[in-house]
Amino acid sequence: QVQFVESGGGLVQPGGSLRLSCAASASRFLFDAMGWYRQAPGKQRELVARITRVSSTNYADSVKGRFTISRDNAKNTVYLQMNSLKAEDTAVYYCNKVPPSPNYWGQGTQVTVSS
Repeated sequence: QVQFVESGGGLVQPGGSLRLSCAASASRFLFDAMGWYRQAPGKQRELVARITRVSSTNYADSVKGRFTISRDNAKNTVYLQMNSLKAEDTAVYYCNKVPPSPNYWGQGTQVTVSS
């Protein structure tokens, strides 16, 4: 059973930073292409950052230059460093393979950007 556990969310002021972590339940479940997704209230879930096993990365235009995705294959973990946060970054953040599998969605971690 594949399981991803997201953590690191919280309440932060605009301009602040957070670092999210996504731990896979076993090394074989950290897929070649992993991604961070987010879903804001009333909106569809969207892919914001993607990373391959050799750490090639891609970002949504809305987060480019502010977010950095990374992975530590030895720790079965994917990270998302989020800087210069904006109110529109408020959402529940999830990790999953790319493309995502409906069976692998975890609980996510809430990020709220507000003064």
